[in-house]
Formats: sequence, C-alpha cells, structure tokens
Amino acid sequence: MTADIVLTNATVYTVDGHRPWASSLAIKDGKVLSLEDIERGPSTEVVDLDGAFVMPGLVDVHNHHALAGRAALFELNFGLDAGLDDILAAVRSRAAGLGPDEWVVGGAWASTLVGTLSRTSARHALDEAAGGRPVMLSDDSRHNRWVSSRALELAGVTAATPDPAGGEIVRDPATGEPVGVLLEAAGVAVERALSETRTLTAEQHVAASRHGIGTLHSYGVTAFQDAGVSADILRALKSLDDAGELHAWVVSSLLINDPIFGFDPIGAPLLEVAGQYRSEHHRPDFVKIFLDGVPPTRTAAFLEPYLPDAAHGACHHGATTMPGDELVGWLRTAAAAGLSAKVHCTGDASVRATLDAVEKVRAEGFADARFQVAHGQFVHPDDLPRFAALGVAADISPFLWVPGVIPAAIAEVLPGERAGRMQPNRSLLDEGALVAGGSDWPVSESPNAWEGIHGLVTRQDPTGMFPGALWPEQAITLAEAIEVFTLAAARAMGLGDVTGSLVPGKSADFVVLDRDPFKTDPSALVKTKVTQTWFAGHRVYHEA
Repeated sequence: MTADIVLTNATVYTVDGHRPWASSLAIKDGKVLSLEDIERGPSTEVVDLDGAFVMPGLVDVHNHHALAGRAALFELNFGLDAGLDDILAAVRSRAAGLGPDEWVVGGAWASTLVGTLSRTSARHALDEAAGGRPVMLSDDSRHNRWVSSRALELAGVTAATPDPAGGEIVRDPATGEPVGVLLEAAGVAVERALSETRTLTAEQHVAASRHGIGTLHSYGVTAFQDAGVSADILRALKSLDDAGELHAWVVSSLLINDPIFGFDPIGAPLLEVAGQYRSEHHRPDFVKIFLDGVPPTRTAAFLEPYLPDAAHGACHHGATTMPGDELVGWLRTAAAAGLSAKVHCTGDASVRATLDAVEKVRAEGFADARFQVAHGQFVHPDDLPRFAALGVAADISPFLWVPGVIPAAIAEVLPGERAGRMQPNRSLLDEGALVAGGSDWPVSESPNAWEGIHGLVTRQDPTGMFPGALWPEQAITLAEAIEVFTLAAARAMGLGDVTGSLVPGKSADFVVLDRDPFKTDPSALVKTKVTQTWFAGHRVYHEA
C-alpha cells in the first residue's frame, strides 16, 4: 500500500510507549499508515522536515472556543494587568463608537480588583466612561460580572432584588444598593437582558467558532472539549462540519445547570436535542455540571473555612450548587443516556462530593461512563487515590499551577498554607489518576499548551512576572506533561482510540515544532512555537 504523504528526516515523538521515537511518518486517507518511510507511489507527496521535531497534535480537555472567538470578534478586550483607570479608558474608547443605548461587553478584569470595583463610586465612574450605556465586563474566571447602572436597570436588579440561589449581588453597606459587582448566578439576569437586545446571528456564531478553532490551530491544538455549550454553539459546529470546515475533533459539554452564561435551553431540554448536532468530527458526548464557584469570591465549596471577613464571618465554607442526591441523579441520567460528565469543582468539598456521587453511580453498574473533575485545584489528601479507583479523570485547568493573578487572589481568602497547596498534579499521577490538560481559554489569556507544559514542569510563572514557585514538589516530568496535553486528554474525552498519539490507524493529527523540547532548558519551554499543524493528514496551520 502506497502512502499519500510521507514525512521524512524528522524527529518524531509518538507518545506511544511501545515505540516512542521514529524518523518518518507515512499517511494514507487521513490516518497514520506507518512510522517507516514505506513504498511511495507516483502521487505520493514527500515532505523533508530537515530534522524538525514532530509530535501528536495537542489536545485541550477544557476550553470555551466559541466564547473566545466571540470575544475576539465582537467584544472589548483588555488584559489582566489593566487597573481601574485602564478599564475605564478602554470602555470610554469603545463606547465612543456606539449608539445611545448599545452594550459594551468584554473583559477580563483581574480577580484581585473585586474590592476596588465593589464601590458605588466605581460604578458611577463606569457610567460616566460609557456615557450612560449598559456595560457588562467579566472577570478572569468568567464567573463574575461588573456592570453599569443602565445594565442593572435593564436587568431589573435593584436594592429590593434578593440574591439568587448560587449568587450574590454585592451591595453598598450603607444603602443596600447594588454596587455593580455580581457574583456567580447574580450575573445571569444581566446576561439575559443583554441577549434580548444584542443577539448574534447564526453566521456570527459560526464565525466565532471558526475563529476560535483557527486560533487553536495556531497553537497546535487538533482536538478539544468545549466545557459548556449553548444550542447556538452546537448548531455552529454542525454547520462547520457539514461544510467540510471543522478541522478538529470536538467534544461538547451540555449544560445541566448554568450559573454564569444565561444559556437557554439547558438541562433535559438540551439533552433531548443535542443528538441532532452530532457529526463526523463533533461529538456532544458530555454533560457539564457546575458544582461550585471560584475561591476568590468565596463561592468554591471547601471542607475547612475561608479566612474570616465582614460579609461571611469566620465559619464560611462556601456551598455546592446542589445536594448530593441531585448530583447522583444527574450523573445517573447522563450515564443511562450514554453520556459522560464533566463536573466543575474548585474547592475540596465539591471534589469530594463528586467522587462520592461517582462511587454511587459506579456501584449501580455504570462502568463505561467517563467522569471528569474539572479544575480540582484543591483535593483533600484522602481523596487523591479515589480518582484512579473510581476512574475519574482530573481535568487540570486553567494554568493555575504557577504563581499568578488568580493564585494571588486565592491567597487573599484562604490561609497561606492551604492557598499554597494547589493543583496536586504529581500526587495525582503517582496515585494512578488520568490527568488531562486543559486551558480553560479564554479564562487563560491564550490556549498555548506550552505555557501549561512549562508550568507543569517548573511550577514557575512562564511570563516571569510572578516570582517563585507554587508548591514545587508537585512538578512533573516533561514526558508526563506532554502526555497530559495529548494522549491523556484524548482518553479523558473518549477520543483515545482516535487521536492523542502517533500510531498506525489513528488520525494523522500532529504538529511540527521549532525546537526539540527534550533538548530545551525547562526555563525556556514556554518559548516553544508550533510551525505547522496537521489534522487528518491535511495541514491546517503554517507559521507565516
């Protein structure tokens, strides 16, 4: 059998324990045919890579590709280094080109700004910058919002509005008026007000997905799991695949509850229609459950209390979004429908609740369903061996295993010893857990897996902005980190037989790098660049 394409003179790292290295790669009908320079036919394309390093396409187990695409194409963007004055200047510039009551939507402001923004004077400054227009700006976790007075008005949020379940309207302690900061589910009312007056077209949803996937290609990502989709996103992915334009393996997560996005439908109605959006490269195979919030706003659920503060006292642990029996019910419903589940957990209490629920569902005979703990920054030591025992994958995302803005915000609400013991990746691997890498982009500013790999290996900030190392004992090896972002992530998504390693019969998904990472100083891993990305035997990205 002759190959369609043969790559020669390469350094091929396969992420296959049986044959980790090769020097050639032969492709037939979009799949890996051989790791040898086999017989060529008259139409075989031969690509001499001049010794370049080749490895499987990167796999991102947790991102929000369409939301990132939407933000890039249609929203205001500013970085986490933006202070209040910088944000106001950006809003003022954006608003200058808008109509009288058009929305300013964007982000992301740093979690460390919660205190600065939680003042009525800050909301008034936002009103002035926007010229009275409605404004909704998300924080770095995308769980919380800072909004203007007009946005509150359109959403019907006043001093008399009660806090919704799973959310908090931050209020002026003297007057009880909303200051403009909305935590977790409190922001959904504004999201819904936005959707009534600013709806994207089907073509814009397709453009957002296309842009997001193009960006992923530039970082070498050829397979990913979107961690929370709407029907519009499902429809856009189906449209792209039907048109022959979906050049990635995509697994979608169907929202069971929605404390932050304001999508409709969710839950059972979404599960009922999701199957019609299945296509060759798109698999709506997971459900997504938000079981808690995020630590900086004290909405993550912990076994031990947060540091005391005036609003929550000395015994605040946070809480899960649903009781254990309800969680078991949803996991059972998903498994019975042939679906797997990704559960958002950022506190150790929510991690334990998820493991307890999976244990009950496994005992009922659901052996094949996949379960992921998403984020899992904090895991009680007693729960570490339970991941492997119960077949629960650790979706470690976003890139929070190094010093940075979000870890700094967490250190403001948790005792120092606990705040510094975040992301026990070494321990999870040593216990036999399947550890899968995800970016949570756009929570992370880019989906560059080499930032994550650098951090996994060094536990140091790849940008150099934040000194020191975060729990350096939890560093893992380069080979382990690469597997986390390739084969392990593919297995966690249910794609382990399709992609994630370069072995005959799998999809010919691979990247060409500008260097051999195994010959690179660990402190320079973040400088690794993708020069080519190939999906199913076709080149989908080439560095200009």
